[in-house]
Amino acid sequence: MKTIAVFCGSSPGNDPVYMEQARKLGEVLVENNINLVYGGATVGCMGAVADAVMAKGGKVIGVIPEKLRNVEIAHEQLTELHVVKTMHERKALIADYADGFIAMPGGTGTLEEWFEVFTWAQLGYHEKPCAFLNVNEYYSPILSLFDHMIEQGFVKADYKKLIVIDKEPSQLVSKLQHYQSAYIHKW
Repeated sequence: MKTIAVFCGSSPGNDPVYMEQARKLGEVLVENNINLVYGGATVGCMGAVADAVMAKGGKVIGVIPEKLRNVEIAHEQLTELHVVKTMHERKALIADYADGFIAMPGGTGTLEEWFEVFTWAQLGYHEKPCAFLNVNEYYSPILSLFDHMIEQGFVKADYKKLIVIDKEPSQLVSKLQHYQSAYIHKW
């Protein structure tokens, strides 16, 4: 695994643990010789993970839409910063660079980005692992929602098994490195 995409908040959240774990994830990526690709911002958890990678001498690729360059405050000190026109271009370029995807705590944008790549995995468009770094049980309600969707017949139980989950960055990265794709035919 050469490069991991991290989706996370441009805000720090209300609990310091979110920023702490963002920094720790960045350090773990470098310790495992893994590059970071992310949304290109310098603020919040996004900036924390990128700064941690760079502080340890790792490679960081940022992708930010022109419209968000000043809103999310583009990180001009990255190894590479790509400024694109749209969110669609941002997500496509991040997905092209990434060998796997991690969602840290974040807002609706984080969820939208992660669910898109997870849907692509379900449909067989890629065989890359999709993971939740479940800091502070942040993603536990979504995992419960998956159970509800399974119970209601809208999601196959095997799809939930595709999600890589851990609370600890080093354990999560290890799981991603040992991930074996198990494409499930939907119909």
